Amino acid sequence: MSRRTVEYVVGRTPHLGVDGRLVEAPMLPAELELGEEPALESEHMLLNLGPQHPATHGVLRLVVELDGETVLRCIPHIGYLHSGFEKLGEYRTWNQIIPLTDRMDYLAPLIYNCAFAMSVEKLMGIQVTERCTVLRVICLELDRIFSHLLWLGTTAVDAGATTPFWYTFQQREAIYKLHEAFTGQRITTSATRIGGMMADVPEGWTDELRSFIDALPRTLDEVDRLLTNNSIWLGRNQDVGVIGPEDAINCGLTGPNLRGSGVPYDLRKDNPYYDYETYEFDVPVGEHGDCYDRYLVRMEEMRQSVRILRQALDRLPGGPINVDDPRVSLPRKTDCMSDMESMIHHFKLVIEGIKAPPGDCYFAVESSKGELGMYVVGDGGPKPVRWRVRPPSFVSLSALPRMVEGQLIADLIMVNASLDIVLGEIDR
Repeated sequence: MSRRTVEYVVGRTPHLGVDGRLVEAPMLPAELELGEEPALESEHMLLNLGPQHPATHGVLRLVVELDGETVLRCIPHIGYLHSGFEKLGEYRTWNQIIPLTDRMDYLAPLIYNCAFAMSVEKLMGIQVTERCTVLRVICLELDRIFSHLLWLGTTAVDAGATTPFWYTFQQREAIYKLHEAFTGQRITTSATRIGGMMADVPEGWTDELRSFIDALPRTLDEVDRLLTNNSIWLGRNQDVGVIGPEDAINCGLTGPNLRGSGVPYDLRKDNPYYDYETYEFDVPVGEHGDCYDRYLVRMEEMRQSVRILRQALDRLPGGPINVDDPRVSLPRKTDCMSDMESMIHHFKLVIEGIKAPPGDCYFAVESSKGELGMYVVGDGGPKPVRWRVRPPSFVSLSALPRMVEGQLIADLIMVNASLDIVLGEIDR
């Protein structure tokens, strides 16, 4: 762009140059001599942030238009991790879809395992056993903590603090060990089956879980002392990425991002499932809708999940883990080895898959990132006709431009981190 022409002041006092000759003094704009700033036009810069960038929390590309360090526009670009999970599901049997779900949010895989199984069970009219119900509540709350710990550690790193990262990931390692002992895998758990779980928890697993929830509050206290009143943390988060309750609702935000704006909406309270109405816990709600309130909400949610886990462990009953329903449950191995009908039934369930009745069903749970909805359509066969997911990160990302325009580029990093997105479910 052309710059505005300015007049220079002439008639300056000459001075000696380096070669001993008289030269004119440097001439300055007339406006500067009068104490005014020159209104020079500047070009806007287009900056690509990502997709290979740690602060984007995955393969997310943000195209930002900058005026200096001020963000004028922000356009999220997705698709770099596109896996087509929903379309793949149409070519998989109901139980074969479960390994796809834990890859949608690899930070909280058990939540996605449970959500999908619960949606199909609702379609089939199956009521799982009491032990399975309580065990799934344990899975949901354990992985809520699992996800929040990673968010807390990596968000602290985005702000330049590495110590909280080591505290939180030490506790995440304890959950990894619980995952591995239960499912055989640390990340891709694939723990659920339609009508129950892949297996019951091994002996001593609940004792290990109790040890974990006894140790976690001390870690949260340490991180609280490091961050909550830290002047740098306050400066990077308070009054940054503010979104009011009306805008948050209009953008479709759910979970901690919505509750941080002062809206007390939690599916565990407002549309309870799996007897959540019988558990004692509080729903933390923010006031200002900024990054700092979203941080406080998630910190308190982990403490509330510990409360729920203690109650769930106290009420975990004995009995079978899988429902006694021949439509979905395999016969016992001893029966298969001694009874022809049981062997045939086992063969058909494994080879052909279970068959859900015609119809459709939507089931939503309160995941670590907000409302996770699973919509399935069956035609009476062993595979879904349609499988669609309402992923909370995808909706949260759509609100990012509104929250960062007018902020600094450094604030963009913190706002994006405060939304707690995972690209596996965004690029489904």
